[in-house]
Amino acid sequence: MMMEKAMEYALFAAFFFYLFSTIAYVVAVTGKASRVGKEVHIKRWGKRGLILAMIGGALHILFTVIRIGISGHFPTSNMFEFTAFLCLSIVIAFIIIYFIYRITVLGAFVMPLAVIMLAYAAVFPTEVKPLIPALQSYWLGVHVTTVAIGEGALAVGFVAGLIYLLCWVGQGNRAHTRTASLLEGVLAILLMLVGFVLLSASFGGLGYQASFQHTVDGKPVVEDYSMPPVVSPINSKVVAMDSFPGLDKALFEAPSWLKGEKAASKLNTVIWSVVSGLLLYGLLRLILRRRLHVWLYPLVKNLDLEMVDEVSYRAIAIGYPIFTLGGLVFAMIWAHEAWGRFWGWDPKETWALITWLFYSVYLHLRLSRGWHGLQSSWMAVGGFVVIMLNLIAVNLVLAGLHSYA
Repeated sequence: MMMEKAMEYALFAAFFFYLFSTIAYVVAVTGKASRVGKEVHIKRWGKRGLILAMIGGALHILFTVIRIGISGHFPTSNMFEFTAFLCLSIVIAFIIIYFIYRITVLGAFVMPLAVIMLAYAAVFPTEVKPLIPALQSYWLGVHVTTVAIGEGALAVGFVAGLIYLLCWVGQGNRAHTRTASLLEGVLAILLMLVGFVLLSASFGGLGYQASFQHTVDGKPVVEDYSMPPVVSPINSKVVAMDSFPGLDKALFEAPSWLKGEKAASKLNTVIWSVVSGLLLYGLLRLILRRRLHVWLYPLVKNLDLEMVDEVSYRAIAIGYPIFTLGGLVFAMIWAHEAWGRFWGWDPKETWALITWLFYSVYLHLRLSRGWHGLQSSWMAVGGFVVIMLNLIAVNLVLAGLHSYA
């Protein structure tokens, strides 16, 4: 019990140090002073942000070590553990990249992403459970860990690409109108993740519950919901449902092709995430009275675009081979041991291949076709969108051999 409490406190403290680091970096890039004074201000607060991020990372590592001691395996066996470790990977990748390039603004965008990812992890069940037979292998730590580390570096590449786009559009370059619209769409997608975290925390705090009984493969199944049901399982009946204004029953049934014990509730979660993200985006537009990329531009307007482009490329160049090892090579070896074949077309396997192919195309176009700057940055942003679709949509909606995650 004492170890479990220490584990909880370590992760809780890590979250707040990441949050304080975010605040420090935001103060660094938003502070007003004379040119010389501003440089001192940015350096001072940037250093504080880095120290806070490093302390948070150390506490996060402590959490990981304690959880290994309690569970007996590396903590990447479910959505909570994987997403929490992905957050740690993002922080570590940022710290490494920062010491190479010393770009303070990068922290003002990476650390909020780390905070969001850890908050996202916290909406899933956090208790330590014994490994199911399919995961009882040392390949769990090798395969999933290297995937997370690779994606952490790719996430930093995404942030640098996003910063490049914010700066490029803000400078009023030609054809920037279409780019600005696409960029605004990316920011809206990120807000969907924020909306999901906020909704999950809110409904979790209220203790909302709903249950439907339906049949899966000829067996009766009770499917629990943690959010009000917009979509219900096909041919189901209500077992229990807490009251919620405007949703005393589901609005429609899940499509017949969406199978699995939790498929409908996962689709329901995705729908809520999209709706909440759009509402959050609309609210911010009303408050700020301008597009989000216009509001963010002053934070990045003094950056050297070539340097930012280089940071994005280097981060992806680091993450790509690590993801290749974890997501394809180690994954195929483990698949052969567990299922007797190197490759299948399970949704997670397919999406891992899509992710790898996307970044392979990115590197090919950059190195062979000279895709630098704007084109390269869009590829970096698009790659992370693919990763998020895998992490959220594929995990929460599509059923397959990896559904236990």
